Amino acid sequence: MPKQHFTHVDTWVFDLDNTLYPPRVKLFDQIETRMTQYVMEQLQVPRDEADRIRYNYWRTHGTTLAGLMREHDLDPGPYLSHVHDICFDELEPDQDLRGRIDDLPGRKIVYTNGCAPYAQKVLERRGLGGAFDAVYGVENAGFLPKPERAAFEAIFTQDGVDPSKAAMFEDDPRNLAQPYAMGMRTILVAEAEEDADFIHHHTDDLTKFLSVLTG
Repeated sequence: MPKQHFTHVDTWVFDLDNTLYPPRVKLFDQIETRMTQYVMEQLQVPRDEADRIRYNYWRTHGTTLAGLMREHDLDPGPYLSHVHDICFDELEPDQDLRGRIDDLPGRKIVYTNGCAPYAQKVLERRGLGGAFDAVYGVENAGFLPKPERAAFEAIFTQDGVDPSKAAMFEDDPRNLAQPYAMGMRTILVAEAEEDADFIHHHTDDLTKFLSVLTG
């Protein structure tokens, strides 16, 4: 992974869930459970049907929330409050990761399909509070979800990001297609590799990857 591929980067964009903490803590499993509960209550369907709807909306609309808003005119505020009301006890501070992020030159931001208040809680639990110049949630993109290009454009315009001088770290391969098309350096943070032209780099260890860039 040649460092020279990143010498032009002045903005580092990080996804949150399963990117800035390891998937083994299963934080997002709690969120998915609460998503299913919310779908059951709002649409008056049994659990199996709610799970099917949740997954189908995620696949076709980018997020379950986007599907609920478009198909059922759902108010996003109560939904986001409900699904992010979870236990954070499994999250632990990671000072090595904090050090590598601190060492990155330029601007560092978090952009998640979750909400910004939830993201701030995760960052605090991970010892990453204050490590980023800005934290953006789906509400900052007008509730448009990644992987839609308009969502990225909304956030990057607000922050003043020049995609040709930026890098994006994501655990969901779909969410790297548009950043790649916009000219960003793309890094998939996941255990399994993805054979896709729009992914420049893959790592299953974000801290180690960043240490190569900053070492």
